[in-house]
Parts: sequence; structure tokens; C-alpha cells
Amino acid sequence: MAHKISDECINCGACVSECPVEAISEGDDQFIIDADACTDCGACVDVCPVEAISPA
Repeated sequence: MAHKISDECINCGACVSECPVEAISEGDDQFIIDADACTDCGACVDVCPVEAISPA
């Protein structure tokens, strides 16, 4: 199961460099996670300063 980024995202980009499979990219208003590429490792969850990332 992939993770997802909620509307709480402040668009800081801290999660992007933590993703080992480059599943996170910048969307129009916030960052998004490609569910097909996400390996559910959770590395992004630990670095999000506003806790906007959770299991989908």
C-alpha cells in the first residue's frame, strides 16, 4: 500500500530526497506520491515537518 500526502502539505520538499525510488514529485499545490512507484518504506513520513504523509 502506497503512502499519500494530505492537504496539510506545506510544499517544503523535505520528503523528495528521502524517497529511495523517486516516487515523490511536485504537484500544482503540493507534493504528490506516485502510488505505483511507492514501495511503502515510510522514509518520507519521518522527515515531514507537518505530518502530512500517511499510509493510503
